[in-house]
Amino acid sequence: MYRFLLTPRWWGINVFVLLAIPFCVFMGSWQLSRFEDRMQDHRSAETQAASSAREAARPLSEMLPVDKSTSGRQVTATGHYGKQLLIPDRELDGREGYYVLTLLRVDGGEALPVVRGWLPGSADAAKVPAAPGGEVSVTGALQASETPGDNGVSARGGLPAGQTAAISAASLVNLVPYDVYDAWVTLARADSGMTAVPAAAPADSGLDLKAFQNLGYTGEWFVFAGFVVFMWFRLLRREVEFLRDAELGLVPEPEPEPGGDQERVAV
Repeated sequence: MYRFLLTPRWWGINVFVLLAIPFCVFMGSWQLSRFEDRMQDHRSAETQAASSAREAARPLSEMLPVDKSTSGRQVTATGHYGKQLLIPDRELDGREGYYVLTLLRVDGGEALPVVRGWLPGSADAAKVPAAPGGEVSVTGALQASETPGDNGVSARGGLPAGQTAAISAASLVNLVPYDVYDAWVTLARADSGMTAVPAAAPADSGLDLKAFQNLGYTGEWFVFAGFVVFMWFRLLRREVEFLRDAELGLVPEPEPEPGGDQERVAV
């Protein structure tokens, strides 16, 4: 009854099934591990944020370059404030507003972007408190350069002079006549009249849409594996039923093809 499983057609089906099932299971397990990694990164980021708020600030030079282990850590830098820019379309506590970004010229001449605080409403340079003069020391959370279009960061262009869409060294270097650190700092205590901007979690460490996409893909791959098994059993059952019907004579004889040899009847 089951000798048909050794035919070339069923050899092809069986080989496909034997390869497809472990492949689907492997891909589902890999997507699940990606989701678990994001969960672990999220827990680590929360723990790091809590510990960073209590730890002593360290010199900026010791914490560069910015990665998952240094993002959000408290750093300190000394220099003189220079050019100031506004970053519109930034939400804080459910309210629309803008960041006040001032470049701090540190030792060596490079500029460190410093978010001195947040103000509500439309970006207006006239409402921004002046930056402190002379040599200043700042303390705040270290952050990686933003990528326009990611994590709610605006990617629109054509902004008025004195504004920029993202805190990115790649964009800021075109707005100032000196080198810019590939990092920025948000002050632990905002300057007078402004609200402090909380540090953001490192990239790819939050439970965002991408993380839950990994979980969704996990389910899809295991569904695919189950579907392959289901279709194999369905094809097997149909083949067995066809053979049984043929043994019982329930399968109709194929009709002769037109143009074949047929008995001629004389008229």
